Amino acid sequence: SQDRPQKETTVSNRIDSPLDGNILSVHVKVGDKVKTGQPVAILEAMKMENEIQAEVEGTVTEVSVQKGDHVALGDHIITIE
Repeated sequence: SQDRPQKETTVSNRIDSPLDGNILSVHVKVGDKVKTGQPVAILEAMKMENEIQAEVEGTVTEVSVQKGDHVALGDHIITIE
């Protein structure tokens, strides 16, 4: 029996693509400080623009995409530490 609360695992410092689509813009670069909810990229999918937001506060340590890239569902976009 576990009496301790489970560690929260739904918030990730790794931002992955929520949909198949094309990266319209990337708003951050490595070294940038971001806040929770801050837009980090715009993804166009099914003719709609989807704002991708940081789920955690921290510093951008990796940007794996650039404007014009095609991404599939689950592709890595940005890492925040």
